[in-house]
Amino acid sequence: MPYINVQITKGATRAQKAQLVKEMTDTLARVLNKRPEHTHIVIQEIEEENWGYAGVLTDDWKAQQASSSEDHLLD
Repeated sequence: MPYINVQITKGATRAQKAQLVKEMTDTLARVLNKRPEHTHIVIQEIEEENWGYAGVLTDDWKAQQASSSEDHLLD
């Protein structure tokens, strides 16, 4: 019984999550001959303040990127 745990920051739509589940299930069926009815996929959405990236929290990183983009627009 395949089990996939997907961890993402919050923000994906229901349609996007449904597509992930379908495509992951299809891939396991195609590549490993796993039966879709035996495949379990769990999507865990994590707040950006609880996810670190590049040495900073994701929400801080995104704020830095947005600030950097605004600075380039002023140049």
